[in-house]
Amino acid sequence: MAESESYKKGREIRRQLLGDATVEKMAQTVYDDPFMQKFRDYAAEAVFGMLWGRPGLDLKTRALICIVSDTATGRWPELAIHLRMAIRQGWTEDELGEALLHMGGYVGLPAVREGMLVAREVFAEMRAEG
Repeated sequence: MAESESYKKGREIRRQLLGDATVEKMAQTVYDDPFMQKFRDYAAEAVFGMLWGRPGLDLKTRALICIVSDTATGRWPELAIHLRMAIRQGWTEDELGEALLHMGGYVGLPAVREGMLVAREVFAEMRAEG
């Protein structure tokens, strides 16, 4: 089956957002079997190619939107992924911490607390990775 332009674009955007090392690590762990490869390919085309690749918002803004939605809906593994993307797009740890704290008045402190715990772990991992 031929690769669509959205698929190609999505793979490029995903790599830009996550970085080569993370993409390769995920290929060897999360997406190391045909069952999960189908999900990876669908996400590359539909999410990264068609949503993240749309005009109108930059990748930095889109990453922050994902952090807000992940925290509001309690999607902690996704929050960890999107925090990495946000740092790679230029957000600082302090700015992301403030964004999380700001949500306390809107989505509740328990969700913000959990989000900050995830962020603390992700930021420590990223600092250790260099």
